Amino acid sequence: MRILVTGATANVGRMVVDELLALGATDVRALTVDPAKAKLPAGVEVARGFVGRPETLVDALAGVDRMYLAPHPASAPEVCRLAAQAGVRVIVDMAGAKGDHWQAVEDGVEASGVPWTHLEPGEFMANADLWAPQIRAGDVVRDAFGDVVNAPVAQEDIAAVAARVLLSDGHLGKAYELTGPEALSRRQKVAAIGRALGRELTYVELTGDEARAQFTATMGEYGEWYLDGLAQLLEYPQPAVSTVADLLGRPATTYEEWARSHADLFR
Repeated sequence: MRILVTGATANVGRMVVDELLALGATDVRALTVDPAKAKLPAGVEVARGFVGRPETLVDALAGVDRMYLAPHPASAPEVCRLAAQAGVRVIVDMAGAKGDHWQAVEDGVEASGVPWTHLEPGEFMANADLWAPQIRAGDVVRDAFGDVVNAPVAQEDIAAVAARVLLSDGHLGKAYELTGPEALSRRQKVAAIGRALGRELTYVELTGDEARAQFTATMGEYGEWYLDGLAQLLEYPQPAVSTVADLLGRPATTYEEWARSHADLFR
């Protein structure tokens, strides 16, 4: 069974390759823009291409049985159409919550007629890199919407789920919401990072113009968009679900565990 991993040098896609190999997959093809710099593991077939440019996938899709589709809403319908023409039998896509801008990925997959499984992760724990410069500089984190609650998921867990779904049957037509094992406020996340680092971090709440200035300085044009999303989440907090543990047969990674394993990000 040949498996094509698109976005194979991106954060989640690279982990999917590693997880597939760890589970014994022997015919993995990895799609990357620059094969020479990809540094993928021995035994992985490397194909040049980018999921955002569907015309570059024609050769990469040849002989593929199953495909991991990295999220690229604009190109997803055409990529999936080409996959159907090439005879791909299963598409496992990573999208996001239903109804938001990632919906185009799932719609494109389903329109292709190829049997599918949707992975719908919430916020990545890795988004904590938003706070990393402040934590490296001191013990105060200036942020907004400190009481907003969600259940962020480790990208490592997303990749582990993707690999298992790709290599096993019984998942077709299913959409899996993926979260971490606990719903936490932003204040609690900062505290968890502090515990992982052996430090006591102070959370300072920003509102109004101060918050907008902080997020614009950190995130540029996406700052206002991110704040709007936090405001919506305040009204509709995201609970944790057990899907990751159910599919992997082990507990999902906690926020503090993730922070401990990525401590260098904050030092």
